[in-house]
Amino acid sequence: MVNKIVLPNGVRLVHEKMPGMRSCTLGLWVESGARHEPEELCGISHYIEHMLFKGTESHTAAELAAAFDAIGGQVNAFTTKEHTCYYCRTLDTHLQQAAALLCDMFFHSSFAEKEMNLERQVIIEEIGMYEDTPEDLVSEILTSAIYEGYALGRPILGTPQTLKGMTGQTLRDYRDRCYTTENTVVALCGSYRDEDLAMLSEIFGRMEKRPAPRRDDAQYKPSLTTRKKDIEQNHLMICFPALPAGSDRRYDMQVLNNALGGGMSSRLFQKVREESGLCYSVYSFSTAYAGTGILGVYTALSQQTELQALRLIRQEIDRLLRDGLTADELARNVEQLKANVVMGMESTSSRMLSIARSEFTYGRAQTPEDIIRGFDAVTRESVLALARDIFDFDRVSLSAVGQVKDQETYRQAL
Repeated sequence: MVNKIVLPNGVRLVHEKMPGMRSCTLGLWVESGARHEPEELCGISHYIEHMLFKGTESHTAAELAAAFDAIGGQVNAFTTKEHTCYYCRTLDTHLQQAAALLCDMFFHSSFAEKEMNLERQVIIEEIGMYEDTPEDLVSEILTSAIYEGYALGRPILGTPQTLKGMTGQTLRDYRDRCYTTENTVVALCGSYRDEDLAMLSEIFGRMEKRPAPRRDDAQYKPSLTTRKKDIEQNHLMICFPALPAGSDRRYDMQVLNNALGGGMSSRLFQKVREESGLCYSVYSFSTAYAGTGILGVYTALSQQTELQALRLIRQEIDRLLRDGLTADELARNVEQLKANVVMGMESTSSRMLSIARSEFTYGRAQTPEDIIRGFDAVTRESVLALARDIFDFDRVSLSAVGQVKDQETYRQAL
């Protein structure tokens, strides 16, 4: 059972004991990501995430690493368009030591200029790595195009130009302004004691009460973009405007996405790969943000087969719009999704991620029973209605990277 403590300053502490576990995962979440950044500070949330590992007022980066290793702890972090999360996993006997180290990073990072310069170069190399990964690149180009003019469309990593002007004081000021009591959630799952909750409550209770900064809105706009790149395969991604985070129709969306391209039995995998042999990789995906979302399809294949594959993708979507899912398809996908989600919750780390995201989106945790009920309520009719709302080819977007053709050729193929 998930419990929630709301501290007097507004920080939320969500926690769930998991019987039979000897480990515990602690996550420190802030609703502050790329979507909250002004254009001139693009990438600063991710830069802060990196710098929190580079030393505090009382520990060097090497000392932090050694201290976590000494207790067998695993520590990491990630930045998304809307959140930043710092987390550690450890045995219950070492939770307080791990929590103290993680909180030291969270509140007392030094942002030393020497480390800033070194880490800036590391992030620039990370940007280059994404540029050299076509699957990531085609996605970044698509997101930038459909959300052009909005912070949501800008890259999480930033650019060499925006990173260049940032100093330790820039990062410190931004963290102090954007890491507030109103947008901070502490999530704890696994084996822990009341004393551990008291420790976290005392530490986060010291934060000065301040409101969270506002994020901008974002509106999807249809777009078609191509990027020439000297690589063997062409990488294609198409998408449609879809459901925002927290939508009442989210279970229909998950079933629709899974049936279309979520696994080896999905329609796209069977038709484009197995029956036609046009590609190695093809899948669909859904991404939901506050107020907006997309449903997309990705594939990588040769110049000779890409147009045929696009036509097959269009035909499969048209067939879905005409006939909907079969009863067998619906049952198979519902059971697969229920199993994936519920089995994932049996990990302390996965459960920590789940309850924190639920707190931000719904203001409460989604229990396994909630999720099972949600999937069991999905019908063939509800999935078909959602598909007909989403798959409007007047609003389709496409991004292509590789030895690409002209844009009109792709437009005609769709």
